[in-house]
Amino acid sequence: MSEESSQATAGRGALHAFEKAPNRTLWQLSVPVLLSLVAEPLTGLVDTAFIARLGATPLAALGVATILLSSCFWIFNFLGIGTQTEVARSRGAEDTAAAQRSWGVALGLAIAFGVLLMGLGIFFAEPLVRLMGADGEMADGATTYLRIRLIGAPFLLATTVAFGVLRGVEDMRTPMWIALAVNALNIALDGSLILGLGPIPAFGIAGAAWATTASQALGGTAAVVAASRRIGRPVRDSLRTALRLLTVGRDLFLRTGFLILFLALATRAATALGAEAGAAHQAIRQVWLLTALALDALAITAQSLVGFYLGSARIALARQVAAVACRWGLVAGTLLAAGMIATTRWVEIALVPPEARAAFVGAWWLAAITQPINAITFVTDGVHWATRDYAYLRNAVLLATSLGGVVLLLGRPGGVHGLTWVWIVTAGWITLRALFGILRIWPGLGGPLSLDPNRPPA
Repeated sequence: MSEESSQATAGRGALHAFEKAPNRTLWQLSVPVLLSLVAEPLTGLVDTAFIARLGATPLAALGVATILLSSCFWIFNFLGIGTQTEVARSRGAEDTAAAQRSWGVALGLAIAFGVLLMGLGIFFAEPLVRLMGADGEMADGATTYLRIRLIGAPFLLATTVAFGVLRGVEDMRTPMWIALAVNALNIALDGSLILGLGPIPAFGIAGAAWATTASQALGGTAAVVAASRRIGRPVRDSLRTALRLLTVGRDLFLRTGFLILFLALATRAATALGAEAGAAHQAIRQVWLLTALALDALAITAQSLVGFYLGSARIALARQVAAVACRWGLVAGTLLAAGMIATTRWVEIALVPPEARAAFVGAWWLAAITQPINAITFVTDGVHWATRDYAYLRNAVLLATSLGGVVLLLGRPGGVHGLTWVWIVTAGWITLRALFGILRIWPGLGGPLSLDPNRPPA
């Protein structure tokens, strides 16, 4: 059954495609999400390749600016997550008006925050760049890139919200096509704006920023139009709805902050072991972050399906979605683990300096064999986003990071196995988060997916 058929049978009285073919439906929705998630990092590699032709200083400037941009934009991920959950639940309840109100509030906040970022970028771009240690020509290039990219902030945040709307109604293909088109346009503009073409002068690093900003402006416009066509124009709602979304933002902000804190502590512990361990850790971490994209696709799909069934008050089916998604998460995690193990030698040659390879193998194998557990962590995160259990996720990550962080700070094993120890602690951190995610579903612990009749309403 096609995705369009799935949407056509979404009412309470009709049989959803998941109920007819759960496994096929999950993957039909997940694959387009994966393609849309992969598009941006691949384009980032192309940007890097073009800028690298200009020399080391512009490339270093690009690195400084992109780290700052990533730090700015991840704060606002709650706009997409919260919108997707509310639209999915409204769709399950057959309440189009509620979906339009959620869409309207989120879009308004996205534009407001985007304009605020754009304004702040004019004044604070240079101090932030210098705070990152850049100076001279590198600081000038990073500041220019940052200011131009922040012009596109309202469009980028509007895209985040619109994608949340589309995924909330299980339209995963439209975001995929928009993401692919935006990144293809970015690549096409890179060559002419960075290096120059015919009458077009070479703008260098500024050209890369303008290429991305122009592409995101067109993509944001297309995404908003597509979302409006899918559920209707956004409708303004009360301040109370906006405050509820901002509360989601607070919880997700803290959760993400705790995640980043643990990863930073792990990197610090690896670096303290010496340059060789630090280099090996960086290689492993980059691959580990790449595998997260595949697992995120399952999480986003589970979020939409669980939200739909909770909106129509069918908790048993929401739990079934969680079970199917977790099973496929284990399969995906096992395949990723096998792929990592099979490519050990290739990764070692491609990414790890010869002097760091002694520290690499043991830690790499640990990162590989924990992929199935990592998959459960991601999938259950998506399930709990759908249940609005944001505070629970925040507290679970806080506890896991507190315990793991203390071990990283107090433990100081040296020698060739020191990096393996860092990844043992990371495996424990992942496992604890997965355990919290599972227990909130089976048995439920009184949470939104509990079958206990005395549970609080979802």
